[in-house]
Amino acid sequence: MKNIKVSISGAGNVGAMLALRVVEHDLADVVLVDIDEGISKGKACDLADASSIMGYDKKVEGTSDYSKIQDSAIVVITAGFRRKPGMSRDDLIQKNGAVIREVVLKIKEFAPGSIIIVVTNPLDLMTYLAYKLSGFDRRKVIGMAGILDSARQSNLISEELSITKPEVDSVIIGSHDDNMVPLLNYSKVQGQPLKKVLDEAKLANILERTRKRGAEIVSLLETGSAFFAPSAACFSMVKCILNNERLTICASAYLDGEYGLRDICIGAPVVLGKNGIEKIVELELDDCEREKFQKSAQLTKDSIAKLGV
Repeated sequence: MKNIKVSISGAGNVGAMLALRVVEHDLADVVLVDIDEGISKGKACDLADASSIMGYDKKVEGTSDYSKIQDSAIVVITAGFRRKPGMSRDDLIQKNGAVIREVVLKIKEFAPGSIIIVVTNPLDLMTYLAYKLSGFDRRKVIGMAGILDSARQSNLISEELSITKPEVDSVIIGSHDDNMVPLLNYSKVQGQPLKKVLDEAKLANILERTRKRGAEIVSLLETGSAFFAPSAACFSMVKCILNNERLTICASAYLDGEYGLRDICIGAPVVLGKNGIEKIVELELDDCEREKFQKSAQLTKDSIAKLGV
């Protein structure tokens, strides 16, 4: 019986950290693919050396050869250009669109039975492009988005209230950008609605910081972008699929009538299991949330038009 294989396109910080998380948790062997074979092979060697210390047996192979992704259960796409200070996600549409086109065609050729998880920004657009180019079932093309945004909001709330992270539950849908839609009616602190725990000014500040968190980290790092939290978010999705956990998380999914939307990838609650997206959960939104979600979707659709698919 073959070992389970997870392939990661892109051996940068997010891809390498994800590879570490997968092997340290004994989930699967990893193929780390990068156009710069020295980078992927070097990081694979480093991870192999660490296994003697950390005690994991799963293998990591570094390569530039996409034929090595054959038989992968999941292929994660982290490859692409990163944001620089002052650069919006939309600035990346054409550059990263070209990267996604190339990678997805390789996945279609060598790993047609896999589930694709997209991490490359602009996230919802790149997920849509991957779905359209792959021709895969819509359940098998997923964008890592809302789970990260929700985690960022929960962290900021826990810091503000000096409570532990598990006591906070955040739900964010919509696009993975400044037009994300926090669902305050579904976000809880110690079981209490968020609005009852934080006053209006503090809540507004946290929501704004959540929207700008990625840009804040880019600005602080100057020569890089976030990778600890994005790799953790992606790992949780990989784990959920491989272990068939059927947990409900927020992710970018292709909608075909859900929430009244069609032909778009955008953040929504989904049940993740062995088949990828097992179900798209339709929450009841109030008028304000619905209006914001529709606005977020329309802006995403306007950007999708720039993809030419």
